[in-house]
Amino acid sequence: MTRVFLQPDDLRDLVMDQFGTDRRLAALERLTGGSKKGVYRLRLDDQATVILYVWAAGENYWPPARAVPDDPFTDASGAELFAANYAALTAADVRTPRLLMLDRDGRYHPADLALVEDVGGVTLEALMAQDPAAAATPLSTLGDALRRMHTTRGSQYGKLAAIARGEALQARSTEDIIQDRALGHLDAAAARDVRLADARERITDHVRHLRGAVTAREEYGLIHGELGPDHVLVTPSGEPAMVDIEGLTFFDVEWEHAWLRMRFGDAYSALHPVELDPNRLEFYRYAQVLSLIDGPLRIADTDFPDRRWMLDLAEWNIAKALAAI
Repeated sequence: MTRVFLQPDDLRDLVMDQFGTDRRLAALERLTGGSKKGVYRLRLDDQATVILYVWAAGENYWPPARAVPDDPFTDASGAELFAANYAALTAADVRTPRLLMLDRDGRYHPADLALVEDVGGVTLEALMAQDPAAAATPLSTLGDALRRMHTTRGSQYGKLAAIARGEALQARSTEDIIQDRALGHLDAAAARDVRLADARERITDHVRHLRGAVTAREEYGLIHGELGPDHVLVTPSGEPAMVDIEGLTFFDVEWEHAWLRMRFGDAYSALHPVELDPNRLEFYRYAQVLSLIDGPLRIADTDFPDRRWMLDLAEWNIAKALAAI
């Protein structure tokens, strides 16, 4: 598809209404890294900056894919989810860029928009690599925030907006959903890679074996969904601020911790993890490996600008999937 990104003239009315007629947009920068929504930094003529999120089809690089119907992580994008999840994080005293304006009525652009505080461009990932000592306090603070989230309990799993509307499906267990999700990722990835096709039956058996060791549960915690150190910005005062919050959901906290262990590596223990079920954790860890094969291979078939990185990510997880069997 031909992608058309925002230009400064597109934001004339937004800037005038939100910041007054005496201020002008001096620069517009589209930030890299996003794959589902556009992220732009607006710099005004007094050097103040804000961030604009844009949920438009032209900003979303992900192609359609078959999904498990009750998978709460499917289609985790959009202004409705952002608004509900922002409210939940605020209630849990979890730092995230402050919401300044939400437009779902097309006042300024034919797509949903959110204007948020600019907390800077320093990610926790970069700080951990460049200055581990300086990252220690933000890591500990993030761990405290995660404990508040993961001990915020609910009797239903699913997206917060769906739960609020009474539309969250609860017909099956979370572990059955993840099993179907994992096998769906395997089917899609095996169609693209002969090694997975050859090992498909053994991988399927391994997934079912892991699922069989998991006992039932009916209480869930509030999780981010795909929290890595690249999804945490560190403010100039050293506060960690979560971003990409649209995937927030009530689910098993082991799903979050399987991801955190992978993404934070040796720094994971600094996050003060809550008590976890080891069998559920291992099952979810392997399911995420399969997801991180299928997803990157799919997006690499599009015009996503960093295709090589996606292919390398898929290759790394193919090795992990095969090593386990």
